[in-house]
Amino acid sequence: MALNDREQGIVDVIASRRDDLVALTTELIGFDTTARKVEDPPRQEVALQEHLGARLRSAGAEVEIWEPDPADLAGHPLLPDGLGFEGRPQLVARFKGAGEGGSLLLNGHIDAVSAEPRDRWKSDPLRAEVRDGMLFGRGASDMKGGLASIVVAAETLAAEGIALAGDLVVNTITDEESSGAGGAASVAHGVRADAGIVTEPTGFDVWVACRGSSYADIEVPGRPGHAEVAQRHWREGGAVNAIEKGMLVVEAIQKLRARWRDRDDFTHPYLSPPDVVPTIATAGEWAVTYPASFRLTCGALYLPVQGDEGGWGSGVEKEVTEWILGATAQDDWLAENPPSFRWSTGVMAMEIPKDSPIVSVLSGARDAVGRQGSLAGLDSWYDGATYTVYGDTPSVGFGTGGFETAHAIDEHVPIDDLVACAQTVAVATMRFCEESR
Repeated sequence: MALNDREQGIVDVIASRRDDLVALTTELIGFDTTARKVEDPPRQEVALQEHLGARLRSAGAEVEIWEPDPADLAGHPLLPDGLGFEGRPQLVARFKGAGEGGSLLLNGHIDAVSAEPRDRWKSDPLRAEVRDGMLFGRGASDMKGGLASIVVAAETLAAEGIALAGDLVVNTITDEESSGAGGAASVAHGVRADAGIVTEPTGFDVWVACRGSSYADIEVPGRPGHAEVAQRHWREGGAVNAIEKGMLVVEAIQKLRARWRDRDDFTHPYLSPPDVVPTIATAGEWAVTYPASFRLTCGALYLPVQGDEGGWGSGVEKEVTEWILGATAQDDWLAENPPSFRWSTGVMAMEIPKDSPIVSVLSGARDAVGRQGSLAGLDSWYDGATYTVYGDTPSVGFGTGGFETAHAIDEHVPIDDLVACAQTVAVATMRFCEESR
């Protein structure tokens, strides 16, 4: 659907605010909101949220900034043990509609991954710099640029007097990079809508799915002994090299990966096949001693079809465990001394129907603004899964180019993409909040 006159007017106004978009993204990059470990102290999360809150309040929104109570999330799989929110607030701003149209959530996370090693950047990662039409800085693409786009889109709609029939909700959160706890806390607080847009750097594709993940710490037992002398058979008290036995676990993982990839029901139009990926391996106590144990961490990355109703992969964990135990039981030592498993929950898989109203509305708005993209998915995870699964808010990912530089040295985003993202979000908001339910 082509732009009507009112939509074209909004697109033109946002184009004229190009410098404002760059300035706001620059300001956001300047706040140190580096993703945390549980024990890390707060950084500048309060200052950033208050800065956005002041802008959105001036634009006419009802703004709430709050520090969640971890007790409200007790037992939630996205809340790591010991994690609190002191000094790390969430924000929700509501532009009230007339109540006759669909409500729309615009979401983004304020945390960004570490900029280390900072000395390898061409410019200070926390002082954004424009070069050759690109804005450089940590979080430029993932996703402070996306945050700036949704804020400018919302401000512009309000400033131009666009009366929406449904509510527009802007929600900026912490802890996406570290756990997903900020989105979970927002849903628990009541943040929800008829649909949502999460402005991750999708390259103007519309993400409708993501894989889930679980992580296993696997310990393979050995038996210490002097590595420089001949050893008797283990049944006679001889040493057993835990590293060599651990290689049998790695072999089993490789065979399970191949098995999954050969299954026709494990193909997906937007996601890579499921996988089991070894990520950490440690062993050994002394250079001349057979290692007592081999410890392997691996991630099980699974498709929505492999998850339960909430997208969680307890069945995947069971399958991986049983497969490895079955394969390694062919070895007589491991048959009697099997590997042990300790699973930790990662994140859930998610998929929304491609005919959901938000998908067609957003895709049409993008096309009308003059950008190209397709339906796609994220092999990793994003906060849209939380709002979809727990908040009954089907939420797609959509945003700028630049995903290939996310988390990388010299992260950057094309400035033209920031403008196009804000324009698309504004047009999609007008259409969804007026015409969808």
